[in-house]
Amino acid sequence: MRAQSSATAPSGIAVAGSTASTGGRSSGTLLAALGVVAFSLTFPATAWGLEGFGPWSLIAVRSILAAVIAGGCLLVLRVALPERRHWTGLAVVGAGVVLGFPLLTTLALQTSTTAHAAVVVGLLPLTTALFSALRIGTRPSRTFWLAALAGAAAVIAFTVQQSGGALTSADAYLFAALLVCAAGYTEGGRLARVMPGWHVIGWALVLCLPLTVPMAAVALSFEPVHLTAHSVTGLLWVAAGSQFLGLVVWYRGMAAIGIPKASQLQLAQPLLTLVWSVLLLGEHLTVAAPLTAAAVLVCIAVTQRARG
Repeated sequence: MRAQSSATAPSGIAVAGSTASTGGRSSGTLLAALGVVAFSLTFPATAWGLEGFGPWSLIAVRSILAAVIAGGCLLVLRVALPERRHWTGLAVVGAGVVLGFPLLTTLALQTSTTAHAAVVVGLLPLTTALFSALRIGTRPSRTFWLAALAGAAAVIAFTVQQSGGALTSADAYLFAALLVCAAGYTEGGRLARVMPGWHVIGWALVLCLPLTVPMAAVALSFEPVHLTAHSVTGLLWVAAGSQFLGLVVWYRGMAAIGIPKASQLQLAQPLLTLVWSVLLLGEHLTVAAPLTAAAVLVCIAVTQRARG
């Protein structure tokens, strides 16, 4: 009886561990998906913000507001300073997702529609997976890459078709934003393995304050501000929703399911952005939207099941 008991114990532990692991992956996928929903509102909210703020003012003020929220949470919860070895990674996160991506996409949205700007989001999962492979050494499977390429191609084709197939002068901003954001996502996902995700974005926001505060002072003195319901709502969302809360759940989700698989959930982001654009900005979708949505969902399902 004693021998039988000792033989069955490891099996029970394995089952419990497997269940916990499955639950962790499920919650991680949900958190990453919530981050994608938050990010999908960024472009429409930015368009609203630009109705009352100049591009430089909008970026600086949104970063400061997000830093105040994050810094307040860090202070109230008495979170210790990160170890010195993590500050370089936090600087990369700050340069990529706190300053670089918001600034470059906001500049692009002055002359580009949200549909055209969504091309960046369509390419971001692939770029993030590539940065992850170079920085962290992840090696997704061939099936993963084929599904990712197919999903990205579907999104790009759809968003280019939505914008009439014409490239604009904003493309340089958009492709630069793609690179800096992928670097920030990758580094943030790596740091989220050793510290809570909200600590990562929180400290990155605080770290950028010496740059964003002077930027806001200068920008607000040159760019006129017209406060409206749209501009204030847009500012508050990109500050609290996109810049802080969205990144908190996003980094936590990436830490749970891995950077490549989490990044593929962003294949749905351009389509969500276009839906919000219809509801909030009055843009119109073509009949290609449901077909592209179905193709993207299939690609997401394949990448989530692929073993790297």
